Amino acid sequence: MTLAERIARLSKLEKTGAPVVSVYLNTHWTDEHQRDRTRLFVKGELRRAREGGLAEGLATALDWVEAEAEAVVSQASHADAQGVALFACPGLGLREVIPVRAALENLVVVGDRPFLGPLVAALADAPPILVVFVDAESARLIPVLDARPGEEIRLDSDVPGHHRRGGWAQLALAHYQRHIEERRDRHLDAVAEVLGGLVEKHGLERIVIAGSQDSTGAFRRVLPATVAARVAGVVSGQRYEPADELVARAAELIGRVADQEVEAAVDGLLTVAAKDGHAAASLEGVLEAVQRGAVDRLYLLRDFREPGRACTACAALQPGDAATCRLCRQATAAVELGETMVTRTIAAGGAVTMVHAHAALGAMGGVAARLRFAL
Repeated sequence: MTLAERIARLSKLEKTGAPVVSVYLNTHWTDEHQRDRTRLFVKGELRRAREGGLAEGLATALDWVEAEAEAVVSQASHADAQGVALFACPGLGLREVIPVRAALENLVVVGDRPFLGPLVAALADAPPILVVFVDAESARLIPVLDARPGEEIRLDSDVPGHHRRGGWAQLALAHYQRHIEERRDRHLDAVAEVLGGLVEKHGLERIVIAGSQDSTGAFRRVLPATVAARVAGVVSGQRYEPADELVARAAELIGRVADQEVEAAVDGLLTVAAKDGHAAASLEGVLEAVQRGAVDRLYLLRDFREPGRACTACAALQPGDAATCRLCRQATAAVELGETMVTRTIAAGGAVTMVHAHAALGAMGGVAARLRFAL
């Protein structure tokens, strides 16, 4: 299950009345002092949660979180991750550990739903990518998924032998071998065909090509249009260079490209919002769109924090601290509107983009949305 799928599943969990514990740990330590501070942070936050009164099932959830957090901090589990998220709720049968490639801020939240904002931001910071190194005689395919690079596949034009492997690795090897046996002088064509098959089968959205200027240029010229459209760019690389170094270079490129794309997308969205009803660019407008399930993609500044209320009867969202719903006059409960909009958008099948900075979006209140239909 991909990180995006796990976020979507968590967003759809029904409220049971039992508390949900959400914990985020930064595991990108540079020294032992940072690791010890994380351990002390967890112990302190869990102690405060226990002192606040133990609702039914909360003690069990906190005990599990404490044990799992200690395993992470001691590096007995998920030592390769830069951040780890934990979710627990006995009432939902929820015990989930999610390692990610993005650094997280230490955080503990006890609420009625999983707290998903930092996980959504982590997905934006470290999206799934495929790094493809090519030269005149070989290729390396390195999938980079949620927590760390996956199994690397090497393709060599001297025709690889049969391997006892499964999944997408075996598909790539078999496809490449068949193509090379038919056309031994068409190495780059064979790699391109393998890549096209993987894109079609697994829906890869981001591809980074590594290698020399001559090799990467020649490779891009033979790529099918559907694959070429997903190439984010090119980085330098050597045949025997460690995969981690290629991946780090590719991730840096992806970050720059993503920031440029988001800035352009928000610019366009604000223009649309000023012209017709297929976009909303104010807090009130976005709240209404979220309530009606109309949000196709939500854009939210990462530092957006806005207290508000959710109606306990009709679930309408509203800013401010009014104890009654302005629509149905029933009682409301306090919520943080940013987190609530994120969770509801994803649960309704929409997408969320966390924006590092955008002056115009900030001036409009820090939130905007592309809509499925006009309100």
